[in-house]
Amino acid sequence: MIKKVKKYATTNTLVVLGIILGAAFGILFPELALKQKVIGVAFVYFLKMLVVPLVFASIYVAILGLGSIEHLKRMGLKTIGLYVLTTALAVLAAIVAMNIFHIGEHVSAQGLEYAKATTIAPFSLEKMLLSFIPTNIFHALSEGKMMQIIIFAIMFGVASLYLKPEQQTPLKSFFNSVSEAMLVMAEWIIRLTPIGVFSLISYVIAEQGIEVVLGLYKYIFVVVGVIVFHGLVTLPAVLRLFTKVNPYKYLSDVREAPIMAFSTASSAATLPVSMRVVEEIGGVNKKTASFVLPLGATVSMDGTAAYLSVAVLYIANLAGVALSFGDQLLLGITVVALSVGVAALPSASLVMMVVILNQLGLPVEYMALIVAVDRILDMCRTSLNVTSDLIVTKVVDEFEK
Repeated sequence: MIKKVKKYATTNTLVVLGIILGAAFGILFPELALKQKVIGVAFVYFLKMLVVPLVFASIYVAILGLGSIEHLKRMGLKTIGLYVLTTALAVLAAIVAMNIFHIGEHVSAQGLEYAKATTIAPFSLEKMLLSFIPTNIFHALSEGKMMQIIIFAIMFGVASLYLKPEQQTPLKSFFNSVSEAMLVMAEWIIRLTPIGVFSLISYVIAEQGIEVVLGLYKYIFVVVGVIVFHGLVTLPAVLRLFTKVNPYKYLSDVREAPIMAFSTASSAATLPVSMRVVEEIGGVNKKTASFVLPLGATVSMDGTAAYLSVAVLYIANLAGVALSFGDQLLLGITVVALSVGVAALPSASLVMMVVILNQLGLPVEYMALIVAVDRILDMCRTSLNVTSDLIVTKVVDEFEK
């Protein structure tokens, strides 16, 4: 784990260096910066490449990891229900905050001009619900229709729990291998983040000017504000609502895990620490911790969901598009569902942001305007992801007792 911490710390340093050098390059050599845009675009394309297999395999493996229908009905439903609840509350807080502050002035410049506003159809609940059902899963996979893929993966995972052990084994082995292979590829691509950040930032600086990047302080304020509110108000309220545990004393006892998550920006790297502190200090049963925390590293992404909600609404404002209540409802549902498939790796939420922007018809290129501060915010949202895991684990443990 020490090696992982050092590796992620090195990545953080390189990303910051990429931001600084990219900004300087965009200011000093604007013509060259505009010409090298292809590097940043290639980085985004690599992210897109991973989306379908990563989401499908991770969801399937998480569900099959429940072990049996009995576990699914008892501990599994409680755990997943609580994770969905906390994630939904995080998204709600983010959407409310963005409607109150409404940050992000319209950016209109060559190469980033928004040209898809007319593609956003009027909201229809019936049409939205039907759009979640895949009539042809292979078509959904090839077209990258994520909601349909998620629905099928969930049903496929639940159905697999009814199979005999000898029938489950090859499926579990196959998709677990796919998931692991995707995580390895994700690590490769995420190692390109410093280069991708350099390319995207230098292009944006050359195209938009340094004023655009300096204007991100409002965006950072809202994202961090939502994360702090959810971590110190909403999550403790959930713990207190379902148990008699003092939430702030519990969070103080297990604070080592969120601190580790902040430094590594990885829920996976933090998992051993989380399991140790909740068992040794938090008083959680080992059986509960062994089930809930690993599942949470896959499906619990409160910080990521809050971040994605703010980021997408911010990009919509930059693009000059006013999303209706129906569009924001669709965004919230999509973020909650997609957060299940976000890998427990640094900056993996960039993959999900690509999916959401495409679904809403917003240009992926606008990611370049916020990627400059993504690494810092990644550390913050990962800390919140782990905090949510700790809270849900304690609630489930109290239920089991």
